[in-house]
Amino acid sequence: MASAMGGIRTAGDLVAWMQMTRKMKIDEAKTYVADKLGVELIALTDEEIMRQVREDLDIGIITSVSGSAKGIAAKWKIAELLDIDINSVNHFRAKVGI
Repeated sequence: MASAMGGIRTAGDLVAWMQMTRKMKIDEAKTYVADKLGVELIALTDEEIMRQVREDLDIGIITSVSGSAKGIAAKWKIAELLDIDINSVNHFRAKVGI
């Protein structure tokens, strides 16, 4: 349960990334993520809203949906959306020459 928000089911993983990569306090990280996702702060903890947001932005959901981003593709989109570096994405970019 990343940041006690339900992890990938909601926005807990995204908030945790901001706390770890940008050294943000939790309230600052939640506000940043909500702004980037274009949702109200309270929506970050709503599984139904966040599932739709994650599907719309194609940044990964807990259950697989045919054609949606998974694994490194989802991480790549998250890195771009939140303007952060993710090591596995950077290694993949270097490996494929992007």
